[in-house]
Amino acid sequence: MLRRRLGVLFTAVLLTPAFVLFFVSSPDLSGEQALVQRVAEMRERLHHAEMLNQQRLQDVMVLSQKFNTILQPTVLQKNGTGYGQQLSKETRMLLSNLSRSSAPDLHLPSIYSYLPHLLRSPESTSPAFKLSRGRHSVSLVLGVPTVRREVQSYLMTTLANLITSMTPQEMKECLIVVFVAEWDIDYVHQLASQIERKFPEHLESGLLEVISPPESFYPDMNNLRQTLGDPMERVRWRTKQNLDFAFLMMYAQPKGTFYVQLEDDIQTKKGYIATMKKFALQKTAEKKNWFVLDFCQLGFIGKTFKTIDLSALVTFLLVFHNDKPCDWLLDHLVQNKVCRFDQPSKHCKKAKENVWIHYKPSLFQHIGTHSSLKGKVQKLKDKQFGKIQLFFPHNNPRASVETMIKPYKTYTLQRAYRGESYFWGLLPQQGDKLLFNFDPPVSLKGFLFRSGNVEHPSDRLYNTTVEVLPVQPLSRLPHNIRTKLKVTNDSYLIIGEFDDMGVAEGSVQEGLGVVRSLRLSVHEESDNWAILSEIHILTPDSR
Repeated sequence: MLRRRLGVLFTAVLLTPAFVLFFVSSPDLSGEQALVQRVAEMRERLHHAEMLNQQRLQDVMVLSQKFNTILQPTVLQKNGTGYGQQLSKETRMLLSNLSRSSAPDLHLPSIYSYLPHLLRSPESTSPAFKLSRGRHSVSLVLGVPTVRREVQSYLMTTLANLITSMTPQEMKECLIVVFVAEWDIDYVHQLASQIERKFPEHLESGLLEVISPPESFYPDMNNLRQTLGDPMERVRWRTKQNLDFAFLMMYAQPKGTFYVQLEDDIQTKKGYIATMKKFALQKTAEKKNWFVLDFCQLGFIGKTFKTIDLSALVTFLLVFHNDKPCDWLLDHLVQNKVCRFDQPSKHCKKAKENVWIHYKPSLFQHIGTHSSLKGKVQKLKDKQFGKIQLFFPHNNPRASVETMIKPYKTYTLQRAYRGESYFWGLLPQQGDKLLFNFDPPVSLKGFLFRSGNVEHPSDRLYNTTVEVLPVQPLSRLPHNIRTKLKVTNDSYLIIGEFDDMGVAEGSVQEGLGVVRSLRLSVHEESDNWAILSEIHILTPDSR
């Protein structure tokens, strides 16, 4: 019945003017190609709707079985009376109508079969924390699991890159779920607040969600079986990761058509959403019975699934959560789907390539060096991705530059100012300056200083102000400037400061006149080195 109704809807959508406009106006596709991809997309949405309907039917069946159990006279309370006997005649009749079938002789396996401890905690299958606007029916759900890292976190850099690499339209048809895989609820709230401060508009629009799992979802992590000869610390780490991914996938499954598994320390390219969606719909239109689309050659990064297929993967992760790492389990699942044991391995490899399809060049690159497993350093790079931009050059006004901060190797402030590299300095101290003396003096329109980069996001400038020295004496400046801006002891005006993301950006008020010098003043000793990856000083002649 649902298929017939959706089929009618499907045909109606194809004939609407809006649909025709969609494929005719697509800039990168011919009308026929756009139509084929749109049909493929509608087919996948139909399959997703059928999956949701099946889930509702499963819920009804479970309720029906529970009603049957209640009505059975053999199910007794401690006082010897049946539960059903305690109900009114009207209630028993209502339950009887709702459960027309007899009590089943078979009990289907469920999540409780593999995680029986969940039966003791009804709340264990709901997020312990959830920050969401309830977005659903999207094209792509991007899952970003994150944990507390002892050395440095890449999460904010990763989220900023994922979001800024989308178009405004793509932001409306995607959902990014940040899965904070920690049980310390105070830490979860702290991280969620940081995300709220950095991305308020994207949380409000529904593009971004933050959830965390309850500790009760996980078994006793000190009572796991030691498997594969691994140390118990590694067994606990990979077991928890399997369950983390399963929870995240179950949460994401009803929210969209495709699901993309990512990590919290990756970078992507402009246009990645359009590329992934186009590739997925192309393979669907070609009648390719794919299970995984692979947009990165490393681990679980960039693995894309139809959400209707996630149930098989989640079940596999749950059944073998204590046995092997998640990327091995994915490989085993695909192998079990398509490989024969009575043929040479080359036949298996070819069969797997038909359902596990690789896209080249890669769309995601791993940027982290410190694993979430304590003590593990991994400098994994996808060679098919290409180079990551570590600095952003600009044509700045002529100036001599100097700093008290010692540079690392050839990463000098002079080269950074000329746009040849980035500045990388050793452990800034209170009172350190980065000075730009303009020759000749210039009128300023604005400024942008960005510290840190994608490989070293924690090497930022903290508690640092942007200051200028006008050519005119302060007494001759307009009254509104003298009263609004703070003045240092050596007559510099403070016009900005670095935020908690390591960025200082602003415009310069008219009336300040020509400026002789600009400097960055550090007011606090830092535990990290400092990178200045972007220096952009805007003048009236800037383009």
